[in-house]
Amino acid sequence: MTEPLRVAWLTTGRGPGSFGALEYAFRAIDRGLPVEIAVAFLNRERGEAEPTDRLIAMVEKGGVPVETLSSVAFRKARGGKLSKPGEPLQPWRLEYDGAVANILAKHDFQLGVMFGYMLIATEPLFSRFTFINDHPALPDGPIGTYQEVIAELIRTGARESGCMMNLVTGDVDRGPAISYCRYSIRDAANESLWASPPAASAPLAELQESPLFADIRQRGIQRERPFLVETLRAIAEGRLAVPPPAPVDLTSAVESAPALAP
Repeated sequence: MTEPLRVAWLTTGRGPGSFGALEYAFRAIDRGLPVEIAVAFLNRERGEAEPTDRLIAMVEKGGVPVETLSSVAFRKARGGKLSKPGEPLQPWRLEYDGAVANILAKHDFQLGVMFGYMLIATEPLFSRFTFINDHPALPDGPIGTYQEVIAELIRTGARESGCMMNLVTGDVDRGPAISYCRYSIRDAANESLWASPPAASAPLAELQESPLFADIRQRGIQRERPFLVETLRAIAEGRLAVPPPAPVDLTSAVESAPALAP
């Protein structure tokens, strides 16, 4: 019997998306996914945020070791500043990632998975381990947070989007694509929402309040969890190298994935 793929799971655990993805992965493992979560790392400490505490409790209930190091406390202890958009990351970020790498080095794993990890990884971290990261767009799609991605899809009148896993490098959201799936964001079911979309010049906050934004987001959520599991399955079974010669399209596997109810 093939040994399971041992992964380190990195997340901030700040909301239901992060919690739901890890919960879905645990259920898939219980149902035969050949993966073992060797450690979960969070860049928040216990007591720092309720959603993160809830995720930690779930992980510990599953018998998985938990490691934490608050990036906020780390920054403040060093008198560090937050980088402004377009600026290089501050020196404390490299120090922080070096500390994270040392923590992870205590655990035996073959692959790191970043899902809902709200920090940009720097060289002291991604040079020591192989990480893959989820991104809510196709390989040639928009970059940024899921909010920014959906806003760009609406502004450009896109007809499809997707989910992608990419190799973590210094090129944020543009590391080599590992796998992807695609899905329609404009069809008969939501054509009425596209008939009067928010103005392209509308600010992000206004776009987020639109029914069209919510519809596109829900279509992504329905697929990002099975997509993650099918990517890990393909890697664990030796069907997908990291990185592969070319990204693998897992659309069929994602669309036919069974629901994993509690």
